[in-house]
Amino acid sequence: MTKKAIQDQWSELDSMCWGCGRNNKNGLQLKSYWEGDETVATWHPQPYHLAFPGTLCGGIIASLIDCHSTNTANAAANKEAEKESGSDPPKGYVTGSLFVKYLKPTSVDKPVILRAKVKERKGRKITVTCSLYSEGIETAQGEVVAIQFF
Repeated sequence: MTKKAIQDQWSELDSMCWGCGRNNKNGLQLKSYWEGDETVATWHPQPYHLAFPGTLCGGIIASLIDCHSTNTANAAANKEAEKESGSDPPKGYVTGSLFVKYLKPTSVDKPVILRAKVKERKGRKITVTCSLYSEGIETAQGEVVAIQFF
């Protein structure tokens, strides 16, 4: 049996995000999965995602970190509430803040891997840390504060 991506568990209405929405045919189509206590996603850049020859655009990196992290927050909140992600009504979290630190250039020619964990949960806020890897090397780090909106 194939594991279902976190993003594929949200309702049709909640699936239009440019970064991770399954219903946005022009988007990045990011897919995140639980692996132990962290979420993991593998994404394949295309030549039109570049900033400079061979180098992935920093804005794309920020979008990937943002979407992977907010999906982690949403899934963790629903998991904690002993609900299946996408159940009715799901807990909904959106980006309150996003911090990205670029460590090294990221190749546009190789898949990137994102790994995220919940760092802290306090009231309506969940803080998630995320790392992005290219060819096994950490090239960016991010931290997202996701805020519950329903």
